[in-house]
Amino acid sequence: MDHIVTLGSRQEAALQAVADKFVAVHKGDVMKALKEMIVLNGRLQDQLDALTTPRRATR
Repeated sequence: MDHIVTLGSRQEAALQAVADKFVAVHKGDVMKALKEMIVLNGRLQDQLDALTTPRRATR
């Protein structure tokens, strides 16, 4: 990780609320929620990489 983000108290509270909802969706199973988050982040990173990778011309 090459970027550290510092959150203010309101941002931290908002992040905590979203995290609580995400864990609740997974019926309180924190490990299941974490695994799902890792998969989602991987998919989003793949999409971002596809958008930012220069495309070669095809003929």
